[in-house]
Amino acid sequence: MKVAILTTDSREHFKEYEKPAPYFGTAPEALLQGLANLAGVEVHVISCMRQPVATPVQLEANIRYHALLVPKRGWMSTLYQGCIRAVRRKLREIQPDLVHGQGTERECAISAVFSGLPNVLTIHGNMGLIAQVTRARPFSYPWLAGKLERVTLPRTDGIVCITQYTRAAVAAQARRTWVVPNGVDQRFFGISSGRGGSAVPLLLVVGKVCVRKNQNAFIRALDPLAARTRFRLVFAGDATAAVPYEAEFLEMVRARPWCQHVGFTDRETLKNYLRDAALLALPSLEDNCPMVVLEAMAAGVPVLAANVGGLPDLIEDGRNGLFCNPLEAASMAAGVARLLESPALGQQLAAEAKQRATARFHPRIIAERHVEIYREVLRMRS
Repeated sequence: MKVAILTTDSREHFKEYEKPAPYFGTAPEALLQGLANLAGVEVHVISCMRQPVATPVQLEANIRYHALLVPKRGWMSTLYQGCIRAVRRKLREIQPDLVHGQGTERECAISAVFSGLPNVLTIHGNMGLIAQVTRARPFSYPWLAGKLERVTLPRTDGIVCITQYTRAAVAAQARRTWVVPNGVDQRFFGISSGRGGSAVPLLLVVGKVCVRKNQNAFIRALDPLAARTRFRLVFAGDATAAVPYEAEFLEMVRARPWCQHVGFTDRETLKNYLRDAALLALPSLEDNCPMVVLEAMAAGVPVLAANVGGLPDLIEDGRNGLFCNPLEAASMAAGVARLLESPALGQQLAAEAKQRATARFHPRIIAERHVEIYREVLRMRS
């Protein structure tokens, strides 16, 4: 079987065109790790780029990489027409059996559905739902991405939904759906905890600082707890003073000695924080299948998460994590206090989470399920 996977090269996302090799989002990276170990599968990874980059042809024995240079006018301003045409030309060379578009946020989904070949899409962020939750302004990027998502979903052969939450949101628009969670980079399963050696527990919150991720309400919720309990609250994620919500966040962090903002973190840095973390908190107002929760589970870190979106697919309250209400300060504070005051409970939750993560999110398991889906689509098309 020959498969083309359309995904964003992170060198494009972060404008790091000078880097010598491609790297991808955490979920596509884990899928590729799994596919690299499957016999009989040839994979071609295709990414559109605005600037020339180094293009190592062979990523693994069965995985090849193709970077396509697309002029500026071929992107969102023309609904990715340049990307669609560039991908079509490359696919005519490769002649894959099937095309897999990773994410509806950018050009990958629309390039897949207009490829003229059997195709499936994976939804990572529900762009239509995100636009609703954040009340995206007309013609803003989230608003346009939500509209573009509505164009692609009815036109694909099937949608890989990473949670039941996504399936419920798109089932009416889809020909077929499957629920397959994201895979986790296999290196996270090998993390050894070092958090027992710290006198001050580390609480970790990971994600772009924004209204949807709800960091400001989380800080306020922990003010009373910080007055009586020692802990360090570390936020990893981009924030800029140019955006009012983010400016408020930066000011709140500066005013609290128990808070720290470390900005965007790469995977190696994140692994180091997970080694030391007493817990990972996710106070989001909306989320689908946040990778950091899966990574924390794989690393054996207790998780306190908002009971929203796709999180109930990942967490069973009191068994492999704890839930809180992100709209209630008392609920968020109580969840943190419970884990800080009962290390034994945290260890119990983390052990169960790691066991479930190994069974559900390991790259090989996720890759095998994807190959089953690819074969099903090809049978449908034959």
